[in-house]
Amino acid sequence: MEFTTTAAAKTQRLRTIYVPTERDYELKRHLYRLFEVDSEGALTPVPCRYTAGQETRGVVLIEESGGGKTTAVRTILQEAKFLAHNPETGEPRYLEIQVPSPATLKSVGLAVLEALGVEHVSTNARVWEIWKVVKHRLGVAGICVLWLDEAQDLIMSRSVNETEDSLRMIKSLMQGDNAVIPVLSGTRRLGEVAAFDPQVSRRFTKIMPSNLQHGVDEAGLISVVEYYCAEVSIQARVDANLMARLITASRHRFGRCIDTTINAIECALWDGDRTLSVDHFAEAWAMQEGCDPSENVFLSDHWLSVHLDAGAEEYDEARTKRQKKKLEKV
Repeated sequence: MEFTTTAAAKTQRLRTIYVPTERDYELKRHLYRLFEVDSEGALTPVPCRYTAGQETRGVVLIEESGGGKTTAVRTILQEAKFLAHNPETGEPRYLEIQVPSPATLKSVGLAVLEALGVEHVSTNARVWEIWKVVKHRLGVAGICVLWLDEAQDLIMSRSVNETEDSLRMIKSLMQGDNAVIPVLSGTRRLGEVAAFDPQVSRRFTKIMPSNLQHGVDEAGLISVVEYYCAEVSIQARVDANLMARLITASRHRFGRCIDTTINAIECALWDGDRTLSVDHFAEAWAMQEGCDPSENVFLSDHWLSVHLDAGAEEYDEARTKRQKKKLEKV
C-alpha cells in the first residue's frame, strides 16, 4: 500500500505540470492585444473598442479533441494578472462556460446565468430576455472575457436560421455597454461556422494549431518525456522511433501525447521500474485502447498500418443525429 500510494502521488503531481506550446504563445498574443494599456504600458481589464468605439473583438481557437485547447485557454486566462481579480467582486474578470450538448441559445444563456449566481429564471422566459439579463449580469460582475468551450455545440443548430441567431447573439455581446471579449474554443466544425457569417467572422482572429508531424516533432517530444521522467526520478529510454509511434498513437495531438506519456510513467512506477521504456507505453496504450498486441502501435512491426478509431466517423455522425433529435424536442 505504501508503494502504490507513492506511485499515485507522483502520477498526480505529473498531471499538474503544464507544458506550453507555440499555440499558447499565439493564444496569449491574440488575447492580450484586445485590451487597453495604461499610461505606463501595463495591460488593463478594459477591452479595446473598434468600429468607432462601438464594439470589441474576439478569438476563436480551433483544435480537434485531445489537442489540449481547453487546458491552454484556461491556463492563459489564469495567468493573466490583469484578469485575475476584480476588487469589487473578489472574483476573476473572466467567465468559463462549458457549452452543454445538445445546446440551444436558451440552455447556454441559463448556464451563463447560473455561473453568475442567478439560479431562479422563469421557465417561460424568452431567449432574448435571458440574454438581455446575461449581458446585464456580465456587466455587474465586471466580466470582460466570456469563454465558451466546445462552442461548436452552440453553433450546430437545426437550421440556418438558428445558426444565424446564435451568431447574432454572440455579436451582440461585443457591442454597446457591458461588451465583452468572446473566446470560442472548439473542434473543426467551429471553424466552418466561423466563416458562415462574414460579419461575425471578421470580428474574430483565428488560431488553428498544426498537428504533430513525423520527422519534425520527435526531438521535442523526447525532451518533454525526459522532463516528466526527471520529475519523478526515473530514466527515459526513448528514441525517435518510439516518439514517432507516440505521435501516431496520439492521433498527432500534443495533449494526447502528454496523457499517454504520463500513463506510461505511471505503469513504470507501479511496476517499480527505474527506467521508462517502450513496454510501458505499450502497456498504457493497451489499457486505454483495449487492443490486441498485433494492433498495439508500440508493439507492431507494421504500426503505421494500424487502423485507429475504426468506426469513429460513423459514431460521430450518429451522435450528431441524436443531438438534432434532442433539439427537436426542446
